[in-house]
Amino acid sequence: MIALAGPVLSQAGDPVVPSNPSGYLLLDKGLQYRITKAINSMYNFDFATAERDFTVIMYQYPDHPLPDFLMALGYWWRIEVDVTNTRYDNIFIQYLDRANEKAERIFDEDPKNKEAAFFLAAGYGFQGRLYSERKSWTKAAWAGKNALKYMELSRGEEEFNPELLLGDALFNYFSVWIPENYPLLKPVMALFPKGNKALGLQQLETVASNAFYTRVEAQYFLFRLYASEEKRPYDALRISEYLHGKFPNNPYFHRSYARHLYAVGQWTESVEQSFQILDRIEKGQFGYESNSGRYAAFYIAEYYYRVGDRAMAKQYYLKTVAYGEESESQESGYYLHSLIQLGKIETAAKNKAQARKYFDRVKKYAKRKHPAHKEARDFIKKNKL
Repeated sequence: MIALAGPVLSQAGDPVVPSNPSGYLLLDKGLQYRITKAINSMYNFDFATAERDFTVIMYQYPDHPLPDFLMALGYWWRIEVDVTNTRYDNIFIQYLDRANEKAERIFDEDPKNKEAAFFLAAGYGFQGRLYSERKSWTKAAWAGKNALKYMELSRGEEEFNPELLLGDALFNYFSVWIPENYPLLKPVMALFPKGNKALGLQQLETVASNAFYTRVEAQYFLFRLYASEEKRPYDALRISEYLHGKFPNNPYFHRSYARHLYAVGQWTESVEQSFQILDRIEKGQFGYESNSGRYAAFYIAEYYYRVGDRAMAKQYYLKTVAYGEESESQESGYYLHSLIQLGKIETAAKNKAQARKYFDRVKKYAKRKHPAHKEARDFIKKNKL
């Protein structure tokens, strides 16, 4: 069982408690105590508060990679809400480069410095995440190789174990998962040691329970893997419910919570959360945008369709389509399924010409082997549209 209770919120500037004999800033419990509020603010999408506190840490420790890394992490979460949007890529990479440069200087002076190796492993690891999202596979592989090298060098510090395990866990899981799901990348993955998916999952659970800086990142990966790969939807729901409760203004956690409620059949709760998401989009709350709207509108539409209210279902399928076009997500499953449902609704209403337009759009955006493409073709043929 993963212990999900996080550290108690503190105010920046609280007195420093117990120093750490290793001299590593990551292990300074006093700093962890002072920085908890900033990290919680970051995950709750209050970046202004978080970055003020990170700037204080940067002023206090100008040569240390930690504050630059935390600033980069804040921009990563801006990216994560809609990974198709590239407007934060450059500043994210700049902060990671600065963190890496500072870590490299420390490492050059002391090749046994486990903290410097940790930051280099984490910095290159995050670069690899972005490059893989951008389908820059060569850059992603290079960054991953560097991350792995420094991850190996950072081992051997018992106190670091929960933080270091995140990289180890992700490597163990995805070094097996990637070749299974992306056969074209098998030659690239052959450059790396072989991992162990079961061990990777176990390590993620350890980090999610025990780490300070990498705890939320581990929980994020866990609920995604539980939902999509491990077929453990109730575990995914449990973690996403906790994260939404702790960080209620994080749109990624919010829509994930709505999604996992939908996945386990808790329809009314999913609809309630989805309406909240749409309301926040309408009010212009930071981070709530068309990508989250596409999810929320779809869950509402599905609910109304299942209870037989075709008029309301149509309204929210149309919203799903509009949000999908705004976020340029026309190949997404929710967008394509909404078009199919709209086509069925119009067919039932004897509006065959309009129905045919919806199915033609499915055929336009879905690849021929996609189930939606086949369903559109079959429906057109069966109903003589």
